[in-house]
Amino acid sequence: MTDNANANANATAPDRSKFESILDWLRAGYPEGVPPTDYFPLLALLARTLDERQITDAILTMFREHGTEEPITEEKIQQAIAAVINDQPNPEEVNQVASRLAAVGWPLASTEPVSS
Repeated sequence: MTDNANANANATAPDRSKFESILDWLRAGYPEGVPPTDYFPLLALLARTLDERQITDAILTMFREHGTEEPITEEKIQQAIAAVINDQPNPEEVNQVASRLAAVGWPLASTEPVSS
């Protein structure tokens, strides 16, 4: 099974299209991978659209495709998600990431989570 297939194994069939679209926006917005400065605001944006499992799958997919200097685990992603829930990034950081993704078609008006 490919990394993409592994990452999407938990997405239900109706959600797969939206989940795949989000992965496509992430790939288009970050063709060289996500820089560390964008991790926190990106998680905040993803939390508006995806549930925790889907966020974890999306982040793992991106890191597998681009690699990282430091190994990333589901536990680290879940800790980062908890940090975003407890301490939102500043609006300027979120706007910067949102603008980058909007330039490649991210539907910023959509804030309803994808149901699992």
